[in-house]
Amino acid sequence: MTQPITVIAQSLVRERTRAGLSLAEVARRAGIAKSTLSQLEAGNGNPSLETLWALCVALDIPFARLMEPQANQTQVIRRGEGPKVVAELANYQAILLATCPPGARRDIYLLLTQPEGERLSQPHPAGSVEHIIVTQGRALVGLAEAPEELHAGDYICYPADRAHVFRALEPDTQAILVAEQN
Repeated sequence: MTQPITVIAQSLVRERTRAGLSLAEVARRAGIAKSTLSQLEAGNGNPSLETLWALCVALDIPFARLMEPQANQTQVIRRGEGPKVVAELANYQAILLATCPPGARRDIYLLLTQPEGERLSQPHPAGSVEHIIVTQGRALVGLAEAPEELHAGDYICYPADRAHVFRALEPDTQAILVAEQN
């Protein structure tokens, strides 16, 4: 399996080139150092979820596009092996399980979370929707102003173009996140 940082590096170069932007311009838009972006494009470093998200906003691409494997390949992700990103401000990991092909707008993640801190997400592009199924534990999930407590087996759907939150209420809480954009 290709290392996640290698896929991220290739995707950053591909998307920056596709957008016709310089290294300096993408770094400026993302609010990161040019040297940091250069290192990431070289396949070095361990970027946080927040850094990757800022780069996606700067490149105007969905988050999952940074982790897209080569097209037309069979992909098996064994437990613990998927491309993983970690939040800086909460004990929250997202493992990308599937991306959408061009023209489709759905990504699937496995979330591995702990009760320390919460993952507050800023609004995604207009029309974005998130679906979450808690598979283990309990979590507070949904719109930032009115999250719902979910237990294993519970499902929630909410507009992700508004601020939203995920906070584990028990150790080792897990969930499946399906993110849609139109």
